[in-house]
Amino acid sequence: MNLPNKITVSRIILSLVTLVFLIIPWYQFGIVFPVYSIMGKVIVDTKYMIAGVFFVIASVTDFLDGRIARSRNMVTDFGKVMDAIADKILVNGVLVILAYNGFINVFVPVLIIARDTFVDSIKMVSGNHGKVVAASILGKAKTICMMVGISLMFFYNLPFELVHLPLANILIIVACLLSVISGCEYYFGAKDLLKDK
Repeated sequence: MNLPNKITVSRIILSLVTLVFLIIPWYQFGIVFPVYSIMGKVIVDTKYMIAGVFFVIASVTDFLDGRIARSRNMVTDFGKVMDAIADKILVNGVLVILAYNGFINVFVPVLIIARDTFVDSIKMVSGNHGKVVAASILGKAKTICMMVGISLMFFYNLPFELVHLPLANILIIVACLLSVISGCEYYFGAKDLLKDK
């Protein structure tokens, strides 16, 4: 297993650790995470900030493994598949938990998961016809906006929350819009392959 693939597998493990960390009812084990007030304006729970550190590290590896694989000519089929799985586990899993805990609207994970399923289906059909559907620029921009937005959400949108700038929410909304647009882009790029012959 080459270095990029090791990084990808590490991201999957870290993603699962992040999700489990957020799901575990720590209070049942007598563990209570400190809660602080920032300048009397923002109440922060250190549990989510710890999870945010995990998420940021995992997000950085998402860009690191691809860059290393391309620069060193180490791109493999295993890496492509596992990278996609790692992204879905990390982003979609976290979105579901954030929606459940009231940080974001439940519409966000529903939209993103539906879009990902739609796009993956198109890629599968295209692959069966011998056509590779490359990631679009809008799709990459969506990923960046979503990861930065989620990272800020974990850190209670600080320091922007202190000046009443909801940057985390703005980035997540932008990511949702780009998600829909890029999904349409994938569809129109492969619509001829989707028609019944």
